[in-house]
Order: sequence, then structure tokens, then C-alpha cells
Amino acid sequence: MTHRKRALVTGAATGIGRSAVLALAGAGYDVALIYASSAAGAQATAAEAEALGARALVLQCDVSDDTAVRAMTRTVDEAFGGLDALVNNAGTTANWKVKDLESLDLAEWDRTFAVNVRGTFQVTRAAVPLLRKGTLPAIVNTASIVGLRPGPQPLPYAASKAAVVNLTKTLAWNLGPDIRVNAVAPGWMEGDWMERMLGDKYDDLMGKRARSTPLRRCVTADDVAETMLSLLQGNRFVTGEVVVIDGGFASST
Repeated sequence: MTHRKRALVTGAATGIGRSAVLALAGAGYDVALIYASSAAGAQATAAEAEALGARALVLQCDVSDDTAVRAMTRTVDEAFGGLDALVNNAGTTANWKVKDLESLDLAEWDRTFAVNVRGTFQVTRAAVPLLRKGTLPAIVNTASIVGLRPGPQPLPYAASKAAVVNLTKTLAWNLGPDIRVNAVAPGWMEGDWMERMLGDKYDDLMGKRARSTPLRRCVTADDVAETMLSLLQGNRFVTGEVVVIDGGFASST
């Protein structure tokens, strides 16, 4: 019997996480789906993964809590006996009024960094022993185009994604040659996240962005998952890199 590969995806309930889970399931992986609060979304995604032939393990975990992270990875190890792939996708953001620095709540700043940066590190650190049991193990982190260039996004979110970019490169140096570590940096992405960020301006601003993009549309969660899967399964001599997924927008402006 062919051995199924094993993956862990954080922020797995919706959006990029959901698409990553389904891409991995379709490629022959059993998947541990980690979620923070969207239990119903995680269960729905797990059901979709199981329909593709995967074994799906659903676990709740706040990735900013190292004790919880250690317990979660122990459970995954007991169930799967190791990992071949890790997708660090869990993330959050802060509220603010554009260009109004006083509108930022520093508690939200701290929470954003706790989840997006420390959480990425803590999950990676706890998963390393599992990945070392895997075959050609690899990690993909979710960064963002806002971590590479300025924009109207909340300062803590943009700064945290810049930290994820650096963390990706530093982890690649520390975990090589056994474990590869790369990141993806999506541009403006269709879906619920940007709808919340842009509000009633969503259709207008996304349309303008699409028209200014060489590929004439904005990125989707499935686009991101496709690149993640490529970095996990192939690109065997690529590590410490950040792949921009924006249809060529950044290079044409």
C-alpha cells in the first residue's frame, strides 16, 4: 500500500487555509486542520478533504499559546506519526483608520504579532521533530505583499508580515539542509478577508486593481494554494524564498 503523506495546516477553516487543505488532500496528503475559532468552517473543510480521500484531523489551537501548540503537535504526531509538510497560515489583523497612528490599539498590535509572528515560530519549532520523520519535508509560511511594500493596511499587520518574510529566510538557514522553508506573498485577494477590509468599496477597488494587473484579475485562495503545493512537493533546491502571487501587479507599477 502506498504511504500517504502528512500535512499540518494552521488557519485551516477558511480562505487560503481551506484551499491549502483541499489542494493537499487532492495531492494524496492526510491533513491536520488547525483552527482558532471557526469550528464549523474547519469541520466543513475536513469533510471536503475526506471526500477527496484524505484522513482529516481537526484540532482547535491558539497558535500564540506555546503550551497549546506543543499539545496540538503531540496529538498530530500520535495520529500521523510525523509530518511531510507544514503550512503556517494562521493570521489576524488590527483595526485602524488609515494614516491615523493614534487610532491603533496597542493590544491589537501585540495580538497581531503574537499570532502572525510568534505563532509561526512556535508551530514551526514544535513541528520540527515531526518533520524530521517525514520524506523531503518542507514548510510554507503565508506572508503578504504588504510585508514587501507599503500600503494602506494596518501597520501591525504589514509589519508582522515583513517579520514573517525575515523569519522564513532565517528558519531556512537554521533548518537546512533537512527541511526547506519558503513563503508566499499574495496580493489583493478575492474573498471574505478583503471584503471585511474594504467594506462597501470592495467591488470598486478590486475592479480597479484587476484592471491594473497584467493577468487582469485579483488573486484567489486557490491560486495561493496551488503555489504552496508546488513549493511543498517540488522546487527541491528552493528555500528561503518568498513567492509573490499578484498576477504581475507589483512588477508593473
